[in-house]
Amino acid sequence: MRYIMKISVVLLLFLSTLAHGQGQKDYSPSPENLETRHWFQEVRFGLFIHWGVYSILGDGEWVMNNQNISIDAYEKLPTFFNPVAFDAEEWVKMAKDAGMKYITITSRHHDGFSMFDTKANSYDIVDGTPYGKDVLKQLADACHKEGIKLFFYYSLLDWHSDDYYPRGRTGTNISGRNAGDWDNYISFMKTQLTELLTNYGDIAGIWFDGHWDQKEWDGKKFGKLQVDWHYDEIYKLIHDLQPQCLIGNNHHLAPIEGEDFQMFEKDLPGKNTTGFGTPASDIGQLPLEVCETINGSWGFNLQDRSHKSEKELVHYMVKAAGHGSNLLLNVGPMPNGKIQEEHKESLKKMGQWMRENGETIYATSAGPVPPTEEMASTQKEKTIYLHLLEQDDKVFVKDFDLNIKTVKLYKDKSTLVHQKNGFGLLVQIPKDKLDPLDTIIEITLK
Repeated sequence: MRYIMKISVVLLLFLSTLAHGQGQKDYSPSPENLETRHWFQEVRFGLFIHWGVYSILGDGEWVMNNQNISIDAYEKLPTFFNPVAFDAEEWVKMAKDAGMKYITITSRHHDGFSMFDTKANSYDIVDGTPYGKDVLKQLADACHKEGIKLFFYYSLLDWHSDDYYPRGRTGTNISGRNAGDWDNYISFMKTQLTELLTNYGDIAGIWFDGHWDQKEWDGKKFGKLQVDWHYDEIYKLIHDLQPQCLIGNNHHLAPIEGEDFQMFEKDLPGKNTTGFGTPASDIGQLPLEVCETINGSWGFNLQDRSHKSEKELVHYMVKAAGHGSNLLLNVGPMPNGKIQEEHKESLKKMGQWMRENGETIYATSAGPVPPTEEMASTQKEKTIYLHLLEQDDKVFVKDFDLNIKTVKLYKDKSTLVHQKNGFGLLVQIPKDKLDPLDTIIEITLK
């Protein structure tokens, strides 16, 4: 029976590899990589930046696909993309003041336009725009100066390149797309990744997106992969060039060999509110990251007014940390290079909250009380931080059977009345000490 089970496990792993794409064989992370993983697990908060020529149209980063803009029409956008108000140092200071420890920025999105000085083609910000300067180089220099680590988002799919062929499931109605050679496209990506990991100093990670474009989709789940992404070669290239560099892939699947962290798009780990979320059964043992928008869009969207409140953002941060995950919070800069004032204000408020409560988030692990709409918990050694997300002066934590030494209010360290029995833990908080955003209880274990 054990022999049969062993064969079954091997077969499942083999089928999983075929479905997901071949990873980096026999990958063993370097000491530098493990050190970056440890850092990544503790920092908890980063800034996502979606920025490209699509910002001119003010309709998000998928505008080329959503409006079926032809190749020749879209190619006009770079000719009047001139973000003269871009200030890399201001962006980095904004992130740092918000309590963020790293920045992830789009180096090339699905429209195929590169926001850096690439020699792989001339469809880039240096060769194709009146601005003519490398914004990633400016941002990299500012990040290194301020001790903020830098990740590059890199799109695997490309609506512009003929060599992205066979076509995936998106961009199918964009006119001007022709047949090309897949192997040439893989070579193109290798060239660009080599540039990104050679010309911009130490890079903390590569954030891949678009794998799902080449997978069959029946409306409920992903099916067979129709191409070879050559992850075995691409992942090895990255780790060889910069061993400390983490690799993540937004494929909504279990981690593939060679990846160093696992991300979740607009969803907490194990949830599936989007319909394309990663199943709980596919959560691995790698460091985790949740990415979310401040409003409803990744790229600049002129008409998007659904800006999340301070309370919503704080609660999402707390729930992410309660899952043992980082939160990568996105802004979509305007075409002039400035960040929307509403988003700058949101980040300012988050920074103030993190300065007051960051001890309960940074360098913590998921606590013993799983996140719900009512509460979440984080833990640091023998200290549990119970975050109460609703204003209730009497809180019951079911099945809490750990040995308690003290129960205090985090904000002023005042002792709280509590009672523990066979059913769980009951805590009473003075009504005048309830926090409208998040009342934090500090539980010290014996």
